[in-house]
Amino acid sequence: MSFNEKHILLTFDVEDWFQVENFKQCIPFSSWECRPFRFEDNTYLILDLLDQFNVKATFFVLGWNAQCAPKLIHDIHTRGHEVASHGYHHNLCHLQSGCDLRDDLLNSKKILEDVTGSPVYGYRAPSFSINEEILKVIEECDFLYDSSFNSFGTHPRYGQIDLSGNGKNGVAFQISENFYELPISNMKSGKYIFPWGGGGYFRLIPSPLFNWGVRLILHKENGYIFYLHPWEIDPEQPKVQKAPLFYKFRHYTNLDKTFMKLSSFLKTFRKYQFVTCHQYLQRQRTTLRQAQSKQAQGKRSEVKGRRSKV
Repeated sequence: MSFNEKHILLTFDVEDWFQVENFKQCIPFSSWECRPFRFEDNTYLILDLLDQFNVKATFFVLGWNAQCAPKLIHDIHTRGHEVASHGYHHNLCHLQSGCDLRDDLLNSKKILEDVTGSPVYGYRAPSFSINEEILKVIEECDFLYDSSFNSFGTHPRYGQIDLSGNGKNGVAFQISENFYELPISNMKSGKYIFPWGGGGYFRLIPSPLFNWGVRLILHKENGYIFYLHPWEIDPEQPKVQKAPLFYKFRHYTNLDKTFMKLSSFLKTFRKYQFVTCHQYLQRQRTTLRQAQSKQAQGKRSEVKGRRSKV
């Protein structure tokens, strides 16, 4: 793999229609068990679609959902995809105490590792609710990477971190020796940032325009990180009538078109390399080490050449 190869990292946040942040005022956690589960069937539809294109992805799974559907999580793993953590309860990170957040991270990680029998390397915060202190806790819980930073700053729930002082390799930022940030991909023009990573923006933006933006990002970054939720391909999900009108608009718009848009997206970019988040980091680290080794070897040869002249 060279630095010029372009990679697409597909990611899916495995949560159900009744677990989204926009509906929390209407649907308390205590009622979750009484709600009709739809994330299993929807996730299997996504898995089957990925199989058609021979594409691998990363699935950020809620620990609660893994306990309810361990076979699904096991199947995600055995079909060659990466299973990562989305926390346990889908609670916003910045609203939890440090101890509660740590318990949530460790609990979800253990549940997923017990189900798959393999290490869990990555974490994504619910609603991208990240900050510098939360990032430290995630690292302390022995994750290799976080993928929670969304630079679109006008969304009230998205947290902010400063990555300007960190080394960048492709779309990965190195936070410390063994910890990385994989931010959601957005478009930047001057001072302005446009949300282009997926989710509701993928549903709202027409495909030709969205794909144009993805190509620009790939040209600039050599990588693109996309996210979606299984409920976003499910137009038959129960309607939450008591939710605020704006939240309902954001949640239900174009659900009937998303699956076909995803299929079209995979077809449009089928010539690019689709890899999981962990695979991407492994490849980038290997390539960087090779480049550093080659550079060091070149310097040694240069020094040796100078000495021979003397």
